[in-house]
Order: sequence, then C-alpha cells, then structure tokens
Amino acid sequence: MGEVRACPCRRGEPFDGCCGPILAGEKAAPTAETLMRSRYTAYVVGDMDYLLRSWHPDTRPAELALDPDQRWLFIEIVGTQRGGPFDDNGTVEFIAHYTLDGTRDTMHELSTFVRVDGAWVYLDGTFQA
Repeated sequence: MGEVRACPCRRGEPFDGCCGPILAGEKAAPTAETLMRSRYTAYVVGDMDYLLRSWHPDTRPAELALDPDQRWLFIEIVGTQRGGPFDDNGTVEFIAHYTLDGTRDTMHELSTFVRVDGAWVYLDGTFQA
C-alpha cells in the first residue's frame, strides 16, 4: 500500500484528496482560501505550471523562478474576507513560514482573489509588516 502523505496546506487531509486534484486540474478551488492553500502547496511541491495557471492573466508574470534552496515549512491563514462560493472577489491574509540558507523567516501577505470565467485566480498581494 502506498504512503499517504498529508497535504502541505495543513487542512489535515491527504494530498491526493485535498490540493492534489486542484493542482492536477481535476477539480476547481471552491473558495479563495482553498485557492490560496493550493497555491501554497504548489510552492511546496514546485508546481510552477499551476502557479501560473492560477494567476490572473493581467498580473501574471511572463515566467516564474522558484528558489530551490527555499524550503516552505507551513502556512497560517490569518483571516479571510469574502471569497466564498457565491462571491466574485475576496482576500486572504496569510503567513507562510520557510527557511532559506539556514535562516528561518516568514512571508506575510494580504492576497486578493477574483473569479475569471467562474474560476478563482490570484490577482495580487500586499506584503504586511
């Protein structure tokens, strides 16, 4: 029997039943928070294609490079506004913990999400102090 690994998004579910199908394009994120968690998971597993696919076309970078030395540890969702199944936009504030060059640090961002053709996408974010 194969190993069941927990999803990096910290929802407490196995990867294959949580963010795995979203990253694979088999299932859509129902809320902005779910999309945020799946994008964090994509950073953890190095899925640049998903990160670009889930980025708004007006703000998406032409290319994306992930630092192979950056190791993502865990994410904390600080709060959400709107972003539910019946909303067209929403925000998710999060703190992502990581190590880089042996130093532990955090990235604290307020991210904005909108729907494009019914699907949630990341629009932009503002770093928080």
